[in-house]
Amino acid sequence: MDKNTGTFEYLFESSWEVCNKVGGIYTVLSTRAHTMQELFNDKLIFIGPDIWNSENTTDFKQDTSLYSDWVSYAKETEKLKLKVGRWNIPGRPIVVLVDFKPFLKERDAIFYAMWEDFKVNSIQAYGDYDESCVFAYATGKVIESFHRFYKLKDKKVGAIFNEWMLGMGALYTKKHLPEVSTLFITHATSIGRSIAGNNKPLYTYMEQYCGDQMADELNMQAKHSIEKQAAHHVDCFMTVSDLTAWEASHLLDKAPDVVTPNGFEQNFVPQGKEYDQKKTAARDRLKNVAEKLLGHSISADALFVSISGRYEYRNKGIDVFIESMNRLRKSTDYNRETVAFILVPAWMRDARADLKEILDKDITTSYPLQMPFLTHWLNNMNEDRAINQILHSGFTNSPDDNVKIIFVPCYLDGKDGIFNKSYYDILIGMDATVYPSYYEPWGYTPLESVAFGIPTITTNLAGFGLWAKKHLSGEKIEEGVVVINRTDDNYGDVADSICQSLQALSLKSSEERNMIKTSCFNLAAQAEWRKFITHYFEAFRIAEGKSSERTI
Repeated sequence: MDKNTGTFEYLFESSWEVCNKVGGIYTVLSTRAHTMQELFNDKLIFIGPDIWNSENTTDFKQDTSLYSDWVSYAKETEKLKLKVGRWNIPGRPIVVLVDFKPFLKERDAIFYAMWEDFKVNSIQAYGDYDESCVFAYATGKVIESFHRFYKLKDKKVGAIFNEWMLGMGALYTKKHLPEVSTLFITHATSIGRSIAGNNKPLYTYMEQYCGDQMADELNMQAKHSIEKQAAHHVDCFMTVSDLTAWEASHLLDKAPDVVTPNGFEQNFVPQGKEYDQKKTAARDRLKNVAEKLLGHSISADALFVSISGRYEYRNKGIDVFIESMNRLRKSTDYNRETVAFILVPAWMRDARADLKEILDKDITTSYPLQMPFLTHWLNNMNEDRAINQILHSGFTNSPDDNVKIIFVPCYLDGKDGIFNKSYYDILIGMDATVYPSYYEPWGYTPLESVAFGIPTITTNLAGFGLWAKKHLSGEKIEEGVVVINRTDDNYGDVADSICQSLQALSLKSSEERNMIKTSCFNLAAQAEWRKFITHYFEAFRIAEGKSSERTI
């Protein structure tokens, strides 16, 4: 390995999102894997949860020739049920999937040991805490088993653990394998996300908040406890942005040792003619679905705008997005036909049968479908916040409205029943994206947008937004990224700023929009993993130095 990458001969990395696409951490790991694999040459081993039947995941390809002797030994002597194979992404790194469910019966003993050894308080645990922490424990057992079977005691080994869900894995490894260098990344503090999600002003009072006290108030004691103890006890604690570093310093009482911003890989973006073909195909599909849903034609040069991400209504700025589209709709100065797409998975029941039939049979209609702003039926239609805000705002998606809005409440995995395209194959068809985040430790969605040549609007409360401001003013759509100043209480100003940026974009010529696309590509090139990976090298050196001191 290059001397600048640290000295690890093996590197393990574990996450709930290994071969399990849930959120942004999947994107972090899957895009970084290619660069890491080039450095470690199959000595990089990801560990994820075995929650799939073999026929249910296309991400994981089992390979029984990999470490077969260890797999048999672990099963017979340590009762570890493992599958080893490769992650079907660029770099094709080795993956170990562990069935953690047998350890659930040991939950109480595991949690007691964590209290005894590290003062992790699991008493008030609920929800996904048990499964996440037992999986983390199983991850530690996997590393321990591999380490001992292949006699790695004299090798330099590192282990990265992502988010509070893997905290117990980090602590187990720290205790039972003191020679292994442990690294823990918090992508967003659990208590910070909870404060923001409960409509409390996070930023105005950040320096006055006590993380432990707020955990008690918001019933977040267990998650906060494991996250805090992992941050304090590992060899190297990392966060993904300066924004999260500030948050961790105050809410976890621990400043990170290294900030490791999230990069992207250009091998996820089509090039040349393929780019143009995919863009045309995406626009055709978006236009066709909109026309069938609305019952009237959409202009060929309509502006397609979207928001995407997890369904965190306030944190992700979904509320501001809808409000800004409503203000744009009512504006007498805005004349460009616009279709706004909310690409946010919700509690979906099924693809709409009426819409699906019209699409499949290519039926042309002159009337809108019922609820002409929804592509998939929801289980909680009456309680859905996006639907209620759309209705309350007065959207009808009539031909007379310049701005229409469509909620796509499904995972765009290529088999949703309506679009049947992956998220990236839909994103490429957009003219702009909007991510007016209130709480966004990094912000992969705007980075993905510019990587695909799509200008984006984000805020200074997103880690990506702060990073982008180091490279451009963030004030003009011509630069590819607009970074809006957002505070605890300027909701209306943010909505107005979004309208102004889209108004400016709508007036650009084709040539000017191509120049904006080039600006997007140029900025994305500054965020490639080959540049950001150096931050990990620093983290590796810190962690290895501390573990070496323990074993002298």
